[in-house]
Amino acid sequence: MSHKLASSYLIVEDLSASFANGNGGLNVLDRISFTVEEAEFVCLLGPSGSGKSTLLRILAGLLEYQSGQVLLEGRSLRGPRAGVGIVFQKSNLMPWRTVRENIQLPLELQKELDNRSQADVQELIELVGLDGFEDTLPRDLSGGMAQRVAIARALVHDPGLLLLDEPFGALDALTRERMASELLRIWNARQKTVFMVTHDISEAVYLADRVLAFSDRPARITLDLAINLPRPRLPEMRYTPGFGMMAQQLRAALQS
Repeated sequence: MSHKLASSYLIVEDLSASFANGNGGLNVLDRISFTVEEAEFVCLLGPSGSGKSTLLRILAGLLEYQSGQVLLEGRSLRGPRAGVGIVFQKSNLMPWRTVRENIQLPLELQKELDNRSQADVQELIELVGLDGFEDTLPRDLSGGMAQRVAIARALVHDPGLLLLDEPFGALDALTRERMASELLRIWNARQKTVFMVTHDISEAVYLADRVLAFSDRPARITLDLAINLPRPRLPEMRYTPGFGMMAQQLRAALQS
């Protein structure tokens, strides 16, 4: 392993994963290798069923893998670990708990809720743009607002790595674009390392420093594309020739 590779924040090396089924096993990931640097924003694209969510759950420590290795800050990652936050496509909020109560739930479960952490919860509420909705129940939130709560809940432990599994997949197109800009604002404020699964090419190019493209299952990485757009990203960048060229490269990689 080279020095540069060994110093990377997240290292995935020759990772393979399969699951038992009635036909002797389903191969999902085929010797996947990549790195993510600290505070980098990386997106993963791939066909439906290619193993994107499987990889994300392995990175969260929620699934086992058969061979290869995953290192987070130089330590082997097998099983859930502190310092990793995750947001799924559905917000999965407790319907009887308010916005504030949903965000602070992880602190309550770990018995870490005190005056200082309550102040941190309020800071997160303001960061995700929900100031004034602290006592609102999930039934009275829009889909975008509910996902803001889920993002704040994932950040409440101040994780170094934030995993996002198609967090805007259930939203309409306009809300999705607005939430992408909100996510960038939050990322700029907190500078977390982000690994995000999405099926939207435009969204990936707009958000990421790098985009990985998966093949069909068993997944291999067919393209690791650096996104050379300046930051801060602006919505009108989506209509520039450079943006379109990178989107076309990714589309070609997904279709190959």
